Amino acid sequence: MLEDTLAPAFLRVTQAAALAAAPWMGQGDRLGPNHAASAAMRRVLQDIDIAGEVIGGEEARHQTVTFHIGEKVGSGNGPPVDIALDAIDGTNLLARGAPNAVSTIAAAEPGGLLRTPDTHMEKLVVGPLAGARVSLNHTTDTNLQIIAEVLDRKVKDITVIILDRPQNQKLIQEVRDAGARIKLIADGDLSAAIAVAVASSDVHAVMGVGGAAEGVIAAAALKCLGGTIQGRLKPSTEAEAAAAVRMGLDLQKIYRTDELASGTNIIFSVTGVTDGDILKGPRYFGGGARTHSLVMTYKTGTISFVDTIHVQERRSSGMFRL
Repeated sequence: MLEDTLAPAFLRVTQAAALAAAPWMGQGDRLGPNHAASAAMRRVLQDIDIAGEVIGGEEARHQTVTFHIGEKVGSGNGPPVDIALDAIDGTNLLARGAPNAVSTIAAAEPGGLLRTPDTHMEKLVVGPLAGARVSLNHTTDTNLQIIAEVLDRKVKDITVIILDRPQNQKLIQEVRDAGARIKLIADGDLSAAIAVAVASSDVHAVMGVGGAAEGVIAAAALKCLGGTIQGRLKPSTEAEAAAAVRMGLDLQKIYRTDELASGTNIIFSVTGVTDGDILKGPRYFGGGARTHSLVMTYKTGTISFVDTIHVQERRSSGMFRL
């Protein structure tokens, strides 16, 4: 089965990226760790027996050249796989030493992940109870009322995560006017989306405009976790809009979880780069490091938190702590 062989391999991909990026924490550099993490991802991917194609990832939006859409990855000797990835989701967070930077990859059979251009997406992420009732076509106040109702809370008890970006300022004011609590983040809305589907995180929704590729990756994770996402493309230039149309995408359409991630053989792996709400960043000890990851497969219904020790110098590793 595809998941049985590839889930451990994709776990190694995100672990390698996180270990390459984590030493840059708080150094104020965005480009260096991104290139290091991407190079680490490539090294691991090239040894995996797949005929992989990148269908989503960050490119010009962040002035970095990591993986480009259409790039072939893997040894080329295995099954065809569509891949969406982000070597570091939260480059600004890592540069400042802030929480919730992660390395992530999502994979599925060909056509199982929506192909999008390098552009933005308006998103609404909620848990399974509210998923069928909220809509990007509703007002912000209406959506917050629905979320509060299904959770048996008041709107003032709801916490919404929003990227602190110019295009989200109107939304931020609407959420404030409705009385909900807001957690503004500078980057890394993928971790926020995962947190919505985890009951203990005390995050109830993610709203606002962010990266389209991150929306597809989030959809893969949320499909495995039972959460929901709605996304509508928001190109910032005519060129981005034209690229979306050429790919057969509808700029007015609200894409839902099963459209963003339609595959049945979805594999998702994410490893913490800095400590966050769900995952811890790497911990270092003499001779090695320890990583914390989340690996999920949709078809087999497995959700695994993976705590891994990476021994790099056996003579100095000493005793391991539980």
